[in-house]
Amino acid sequence: MVRGGPRLDHSRRKELGQSFQDGGRHYQRVRPGYPVESARWLIPAGAQDALDVGAGTGKFTALLLAMGLEVTAVDPSADMLAQLHAHCPAATAVPGTAEATGLPDATFDVVTVAQAWHWCDPLTASTELARVLRPQGTLGLVWNQLDTSVPWVHRLSRIMHAGDVYRPGHKPVVGPEFQGLEGHVTHWQDSVTTEDLMDLTKSRSYYLRAGESTRAKVLANLDWYLHEHLGHAPGQELGLPYLTLAWRATKA
Repeated sequence: MVRGGPRLDHSRRKELGQSFQDGGRHYQRVRPGYPVESARWLIPAGAQDALDVGAGTGKFTALLLAMGLEVTAVDPSADMLAQLHAHCPAATAVPGTAEATGLPDATFDVVTVAQAWHWCDPLTASTELARVLRPQGTLGLVWNQLDTSVPWVHRLSRIMHAGDVYRPGHKPVVGPEFQGLEGHVTHWQDSVTTEDLMDLTKSRSYYLRAGESTRAKVLANLDWYLHEHLGHAPGQELGLPYLTLAWRATKA
């Protein structure tokens, strides 16, 4: 995992993941996309058929389509898939999970999992995704993280309870069905307003599962930090530094 804490057991992973079952329109509006550099690094030359697992509203699906791939997108949330269908009509949207896609054997050249592998059982998911990959197919795992090496972003992440910490040399867990796991980091900035940051906080799992008093405290602290401490005017645009961490491995 990238999260820096202990690995989630199955019940806790399922509990937290449920917070994303609804709210697809809000997620699509406030969550950042992904840099094309990361997608180009992940996708093997000659790939034609891609499976995007945990696709959500289609943030990474859109990049795969733009690269000319035939894309099937899988997600357990009907609400998320409705948004994906609206924004990426060229993709085939299918309900399912990384552990049980329901798709045929040896169908895809590449399987991607963007911002979702930490919600999966990595060993069970590895077995399933290796099954749907063709021989020598590629598994690609992607995360956006706030660049907490920047001091103001580090404090922002603490207030938002983002929880993401980049640890050089860390690798996600994948099953023995895959070999040659290697990583890549892209540095980039997303253009956001202070209101966007408030809304981004509301899309985080910590906020979604919190009670009303905790939510109010988080938003009050964020409002103080952005508008009083940092001195940004409401509506002011700023560059929010991100890291996109990508890993790829080949089906053994």
